[in-house]
Amino acid sequence: MKNKRLFAILLATTLLVTAFFSTSNVSAAYPSFTISSVKTDETVTIQTKDMPAGYDFKVLMGEYNTRGEDGIESALFNSASGGAFQVTVDIPAALKGRAMISIRIESTTGGYFYYNWFWNNKDNGTWPGGEAPKPTQPPVTTVPTISIKSVDAGNNVTIVANNFPKSREFVVRMGKNGTRGIDGIVAAEVTSSDTGSFEATFPIPAELAGENIIAIRLDAKTGGWYAFNWFYNKSHTPADPEPTPEPTEPPAVKHPSFSIKAVVKDTSVTISGINFPADTDFTVRMGKMWTQALGGIEVAQFNTGAGGNIEAVFDVPAELTGLPRIAIRVDAHTGGWYAYNWFWNSTANK
Repeated sequence: MKNKRLFAILLATTLLVTAFFSTSNVSAAYPSFTISSVKTDETVTIQTKDMPAGYDFKVLMGEYNTRGEDGIESALFNSASGGAFQVTVDIPAALKGRAMISIRIESTTGGYFYYNWFWNNKDNGTWPGGEAPKPTQPPVTTVPTISIKSVDAGNNVTIVANNFPKSREFVVRMGKNGTRGIDGIVAAEVTSSDTGSFEATFPIPAELAGENIIAIRLDAKTGGWYAFNWFYNKSHTPADPEPTPEPTEPPAVKHPSFSIKAVVKDTSVTISGINFPADTDFTVRMGKMWTQALGGIEVAQFNTGAGGNIEAVFDVPAELTGLPRIAIRVDAHTGGWYAYNWFWNSTANK
């Protein structure tokens, strides 16, 4: 049964002020990894860096020099609080005996990815086709970027793209400001040029025609490439540039997130959250692991009051009791705010 109790949550005085960037240039740390250790034909351990928090990643392995694209899915892991950590993955049976193996991580949402390769059996390993290629240094990932060239308010936006992979199909999505276009409205599809740079004009979805600021995102159909930016939904061209507002230094946009503080097996979970917007209603859902609780079972609703830091306890729904791991998610009724995580369904305090 759905529990729609309104929780009275003790909130810290830290307030979240929704802020906007002052220019149309967005940059972010890009996830990467190095090879920490290898047990021939058994496992490989990777050392990650600059990982985004709270994302599910799949690990793919394939023949050397394939970048792991469309490789054998070898593992799934969650980046938890992000940053740097190690992951150990079994080498697939189909690749045992190979001298070199490509390895790749791809987020199941959000478009994050990175790839590398490692020596599995340097002295006695085999090669595809029986001939060894010349070893190269680990690949350097070129990050696609988009800038805003012009806007016809409520109608269309023209972008300039650089560093894109050649001749790849991309899905164009748009959403509200602060979402980076993730899970946004599909506005168009485009194929990148054979040079990696191009211009393109896309229609603004009717649902966003009245928004002041719109996020735009391009996601590759294969390979994991992506780029995002935002624009003022106000008609302007390079001959009529958008004036730079104050302050000149762009403040960081804060996004709500939460960690797991305590669990009572099959009964309840306590979360500790930060950066929550003020006076906003949220719905809490739980679901099976790897689902991010999208479309999950509604277990509660709450209002953030003064905003900032929160702590709250939610019941584990009967339908999920007995599962070893459970996904949990909070979605704002308005504004597009959300956060998700997962927990071991065993009694513990942190």
